[in-house]
Amino acid sequence: MRCGMNDITKMTALELSAAIRQKKISVTEAVNAYLDNIEKLNPELNCYITVCRDEALSRAAEVQSGIDSGRICGRLAGVPIAIKDNICTKGIKTTCASKMLENFVAPYNATVIDRINAEGMIILGKLNMDEFAMGSTGETSYFGSVKNPVNPERSAGGSSSGAAAAVAAELAPIALGSDTGGSVRQPASYCGVTGLKPTYSAVSRYGLIAYASSLDQIGIIGKNSADCAALFDVISGADERDMTCSKEFAFDYNSVRAENLSGKRIGIANEFLNVGLSPAVKQNLLDSAKRFETLGASIDYFDLPELKYAVPAYYVIACAEASSNLARYDGVRFGHRSEAAKTLDEMFVFSRSEGLGDEVRRRIMLGSFVLSQGYYDAYYKKAVTAKQLITKAFEKAFERYDFILSPVTPDTAPVLGESLGNPLKMYLSDIYTVTANLAGIPAVSLPCGYDGNGMPVGIQLMAKRFGEAELLSAATAFGKEADL
Repeated sequence: MRCGMNDITKMTALELSAAIRQKKISVTEAVNAYLDNIEKLNPELNCYITVCRDEALSRAAEVQSGIDSGRICGRLAGVPIAIKDNICTKGIKTTCASKMLENFVAPYNATVIDRINAEGMIILGKLNMDEFAMGSTGETSYFGSVKNPVNPERSAGGSSSGAAAAVAAELAPIALGSDTGGSVRQPASYCGVTGLKPTYSAVSRYGLIAYASSLDQIGIIGKNSADCAALFDVISGADERDMTCSKEFAFDYNSVRAENLSGKRIGIANEFLNVGLSPAVKQNLLDSAKRFETLGASIDYFDLPELKYAVPAYYVIACAEASSNLARYDGVRFGHRSEAAKTLDEMFVFSRSEGLGDEVRRRIMLGSFVLSQGYYDAYYKKAVTAKQLITKAFEKAFERYDFILSPVTPDTAPVLGESLGNPLKMYLSDIYTVTANLAGIPAVSLPCGYDGNGMPVGIQLMAKRFGEAELLSAATAFGKEADL
């Protein structure tokens, strides 16, 4: 029995790959179904910066031939995928949603791109995002804001806004994003899909354009946890081109099982319930805790006073590293070069002023300030100390609990334009997600319900370092119980 085009885009990535293997649909039909949706919906939602129609169709024919001959037999072979536009793709523009890199074409692939190509997946295009991954609403992009497919008047979140919106709107079955302080999990929550931030060092960052190197991690946005686990199996593992990538960690998709959680202990920090949490998000969190109890887990509440350090420590460290990482965009070697400059100094200043947006410049200035003489000890050094305290607090918590449950954000998706005028409020929306990046632990955002306006609500589940198998097993079990 053949599948219709509408049926194709409603499938999960694993369902789609199974249908391709069973010859119910062809790879070209799958790619065309998504390209048709992109053509219809992307003008409004603005999920994609670059759509690779010709390349995707050519690749589809190549992959189909490989599947038919048995040469390509990956679990996700034939499945289309979309890529956040800060992950390098050879021969395809990689803009970071910035005027600075508007016409930059990467000369090499990121490691994760080599791995999805070897799996037999097909790249549909490059996704819109907050400029250089700096933002929480998808509104700082040089190419315009991403709209939330649930309600286009609302933010899709950030910085992986295009990734979450594309999966939610069926413009891609699965997507790669990056997560520095919640940039995969928060937009996934806002759009009602699943987002995985792996353990720091579980996935190679080679070819990921850096924002904050000690916090950045390539992550996955999918329709459910099983899809995220399947793609994580593809992209994770050691890489000699990234010396921060773990040589010991190895993930096995077959270790993920949606079993009951009998005997598992889940902790909820009391502080999670007292930080400007909206009534709808709080109620969904408590309802989710009951679902976990139905699955056999026990729920306990504990104190996490270190939470108060999370946002200031995160933004000091992230901005300090950003000021260093973005120093390379000076108009000399690549990227935007000002035509108005008449001297070398003017070329540096004008190129950066013209090529970088307000939020990026704000974070560079803050980072340069906290690293400057006389302020390094007062700000940056204290932030690093706070990071260590938070890491130790989570290590201690995981001696008692298998998982930690929290909200993803204090509220659901804000109205577009509401956050840009209040950067501090935007930064505070990251309070629940930045802890996982500071501690280097894996975390997954799961859809759990809706607020009174029909906007999605997500919960966050965290596990100890390299605990992805257990984390994704629990997430998959929860997804089946919640039926979301």
